[in-house]
Amino acid sequence: MEFRVIFRQMEATDALKSYAKDRMEKIKKYFPDPISCDVTLSTEKRSHRADVNLKLHNGFHVSGHESTENMYSSLDIVSAKIERQVRKYKDRLRNHKKERTMNALPVVHSIIEEASKQSSADKKESAPKPSITKTEMVAEAMTVEEAIMQLNLAHKDFLVFRNEEGGHVSVLYRREAENSYGLIDTSKQ
Repeated sequence: MEFRVIFRQMEATDALKSYAKDRMEKIKKYFPDPISCDVTLSTEKRSHRADVNLKLHNGFHVSGHESTENMYSSLDIVSAKIERQVRKYKDRLRNHKKERTMNALPVVHSIIEEASKQSSADKKESAPKPSITKTEMVAEAMTVEEAIMQLNLAHKDFLVFRNEEGGHVSVLYRREAENSYGLIDTSKQ
């Protein structure tokens, strides 16, 4: 397991580092190596915060954070949360593979299209040009079901991936309704 501890606004101690490593070692029993684990420990006034980001061997990301009055209890609680998530998704992956062979559960695809309708005169009078921030990412190949699991594990609002069904890039996003997702599919039809 590749393991890193980052201390922010606090003194770096070997005791905290070894305690964090011991707590994160429990994850190894659920997934094989290589697992990359980043733990960020920080303090702000009386609050001790522990942020954990795991990258599993299959590319899935699991993250969690907890803030309490004691750093050791923050580490205990966040490691329990992570372990619960990993156990839950390990079971889902196991069950998903069984369902996949039986051709179960169709996934509903939705496409969102938005167009702005402004005349060229309105554009000239509007605010200055927007700035663009370029972000590079790798769109990993996975099924839509695996993308949903990855989205939930990473606690993100959207995920860009390469759909295994057609090899095209797709975007999965969390909708406002609970347990509802949208899929932007870039395949030509």
